[in-house]
Amino acid sequence: MEKKITIAIDGFSSSGKSTMAKKLAKTIGYAYIDTGAMYRAVTLYCLRNNLIDGDAVNVAELEKCLPDICITFGVNPETGASETYLNGECVEREIREMRVSGKVSFVAAIPAVRHALVAQQQRMGAEKGIVMDGRDIGTVVFPDAEMKVYVDASAETRAQRRFDELRAKGNTEVTYEEVLRNVQERDRIDQTRAESPLRKADDALVLDNSHMTIAEQDEWLLSVFRRLTAN
Repeated sequence: MEKKITIAIDGFSSSGKSTMAKKLAKTIGYAYIDTGAMYRAVTLYCLRNNLIDGDAVNVAELEKCLPDICITFGVNPETGASETYLNGECVEREIREMRVSGKVSFVAAIPAVRHALVAQQQRMGAEKGIVMDGRDIGTVVFPDAEMKVYVDASAETRAQRRFDELRAKGNTEVTYEEVLRNVQERDRIDQTRAESPLRKADDALVLDNSHMTIAEQDEWLLSVFRRLTAN
């Protein structure tokens, strides 16, 4: 029987890590957990409950609410895709909107939020056989993960991907320049926050997919997985 491992995929926003993590999980029969969606769901909760004013989050009030924020994942029976639920409501589409993208890094930098979600993530992955992507999976959530990948690409490449994705979903108002600014600001916050900043784990493999096709990056990940589970 093939041993099950924990796969941690970290990287910058819009680097394609969620897409590749989903594909890998489906290919090898592992569970997929999108930690970025969890932080987006908390951000949506804050926006809905007026806990964000500009770039300032009402941390004291949010900390009181954290025990009542339940984030789960379910599979859409029609598409087979994983979707995010906030207190039982499917919010997959809403958490991808620019209004959430523009605030998620501020919410994700709050220690109490990170502690609460990291604890949830560790419970989800206790049995191994998971693919989890985010900013601190290989460094904080699962530092002992058997397979760690750090995904990198230029800010311009990532902004173009995000812009194309938003356009494909019908958002014709957003501009490329607006998306690029958002990506660069999120990079700055993710790398400089005091609580578990984005960084490459010492034992992580670097995947720079700036000039790779989706098929090429999928094959790269699969080959690494096969090598690590061959023995």
